[in-house]
Amino acid sequence: MSNSQTKTDVILIGAGVMSATLGSLLKELAPEWEIKVFEKLANAGEESSNEWNNAGTGHSALCELNYTSEKSDGSIDISKAIKINEQFQLSRQFWSYLVNRNLIGNPKDFIMPIPHMSLVQGTENVAFLKNRLEALSDNPLFQGMEFSDNPEKLKEWIPLIMEGRTSNEPIAATKIDSGTDVNFGALTRKLFDHLKSENVEINYKHSVEDIKRTSDGSWEVKVHNIENGRIEYHTAKFVFIGGGGGSLPLLQKTGIPESKQIGGFPVSGLFMVCNNPEVVAQHHAKVYGKAKVGAPPMSVPHLDTRFIDNKKSLLFGPFAGFSPKFLKTGSNLDLIGSVKPNNLFTMLAAGLKEMGLTKYLIQQVLLSNEKRMEELREFIPNANSDDWDIVVAGQRVQVIKDTDAGKGTLQFGTEVVSAADGSVAALLGASPGASTAVHVMLEVLDKCFPQHMKEWEPKLKEMIPSYGLSLMENPELIHEIQSSTAKTLGLSDKEQELAYS
Repeated sequence: MSNSQTKTDVILIGAGVMSATLGSLLKELAPEWEIKVFEKLANAGEESSNEWNNAGTGHSALCELNYTSEKSDGSIDISKAIKINEQFQLSRQFWSYLVNRNLIGNPKDFIMPIPHMSLVQGTENVAFLKNRLEALSDNPLFQGMEFSDNPEKLKEWIPLIMEGRTSNEPIAATKIDSGTDVNFGALTRKLFDHLKSENVEINYKHSVEDIKRTSDGSWEVKVHNIENGRIEYHTAKFVFIGGGGGSLPLLQKTGIPESKQIGGFPVSGLFMVCNNPEVVAQHHAKVYGKAKVGAPPMSVPHLDTRFIDNKKSLLFGPFAGFSPKFLKTGSNLDLIGSVKPNNLFTMLAAGLKEMGLTKYLIQQVLLSNEKRMEELREFIPNANSDDWDIVVAGQRVQVIKDTDAGKGTLQFGTEVVSAADGSVAALLGASPGASTAVHVMLEVLDKCFPQHMKEWEPKLKEMIPSYGLSLMENPELIHEIQSSTAKTLGLSDKEQELAYS
């Protein structure tokens, strides 16, 4: 067992969409910097970024009802929807820049146009959906959204969902054609191919065991080479921990004050996937419903058309579950191991607060196949069990931290935790994660490289034309960005028409 030691500028831990995005940004901004990547598994994009491990919705808040909440006076708060849509526009711009420069090829491999729809039942929900459309309709980011509560119209939009429906309950949907399906696994692999061609050293089957501060302020990363069993040491001025659910334990090893009082709560998921091509052919949309009372926002039921390996698939889910692992390939001791003296009370407080969630997860774990079919039949009344198989989705680790809302508050969303001097940063949390990767990585650059941001600004504006601007305050820019990125990424003419209308 020999110990080798090497120095580099940047170390990225985890070969998922986040490291891929940060690496690709840095290669454009500081091409001379040396970057090394360490990934425990044999390939890029195998965990949360993998196409079978996430919903692949280009999360732009077009159909996800949990991003538009109803206030006590009955009005609809659309601020979160706007924020998420703006963040997705940043991703589209950066991907378009990479495609235009031939740094990544064939966008059809990772992004396809697909209508995004919201579907609700019951008088109150129909009224909410109508109000939501009204609140969004003047907004240029949500142009082209239609509403219908006419069963005949809905049969045209979603024949599979409407066929065999016997309930007399009012039903309504909104539909917008400018939605997308994103294969984040394919995108991640393309980005790593690009990084490899730019001489980034990518080490697969290398598991990071420890991270320690050295006397000169850089970080020493202890890496286990799984193939030959050797231990290697690598030091860098900057380390990014982008290991999905595996990020929290590594962040804790850095010992930075910012890593204290943070816990993680793992949630696993299942999807049902349709194996009958005749059924798959009858549905062409991502249709999001409303979360059941007491269910966490990440468990909104949805029926999705997906494009995976250039083949159309149909997925329904997610069914939440509980596993103590922080990664699909993790260990059953992950959760217990993440509880430290500094976050024990945070974790306990969350446990007491989230009894409802815990109960919900236990019920989900105990669901029989027949019970899952019943939930699917709320979407597809004529669904046949023989046509559907179960796929285990990725592990998500929700962040638990002390906030103004109290001790041990469960956070939904992604969060960057970085050292005060910007020398180390980690990404924690889950949805809408991958869709907003570019926004999140710009935040990492901002927090960790403040001294370079001025000189990088022209290049950032070249890659992301709306960088530093609010799209809401520049509506003409929205049309320009939507039509140019739609063109580059091969999305529908319809979207370009909308952008000009």
